Amino acid sequence: MTMRFEARELKTYIETVPPHQLVEGDVYVSVSYVDDELVHPMLLSLVFVGTNLEPGDQDKYYFQDLESYAAGVRYATASEEAPATFHTGDIINSIQLYDQALDELLRCSLRRSGAVGT
Repeated sequence: MTMRFEARELKTYIETVPPHQLVEGDVYVSVSYVDDELVHPMLLSLVFVGTNLEPGDQDKYYFQDLESYAAGVRYATASEEAPATFHTGDIINSIQLYDQALDELLRCSLRRSGAVGT
């Protein structure tokens, strides 16, 4: 059995989710790169857990690793016994919906094959 993935038009740039469209509890993907040529991607599946969770926070977005979130760990309950990884700061600039991340990986595949430049 084979599957066919329908052709799609790709934008030339990475698309991200505008912060005002984030939904608490939804899963997002972060695609970033370890190299300047953008051919070695790193992927993170993250859950948006809220904004300004600490006193003094201002426009700070919190994302949690999917594994600990799925295990029931939450920001308020994370501990050494129930660990979780939280991301804030610049991670907001790489948060994508699944299809946006897929498009970015397709662009990466084209760069890796030499079909397009960075």
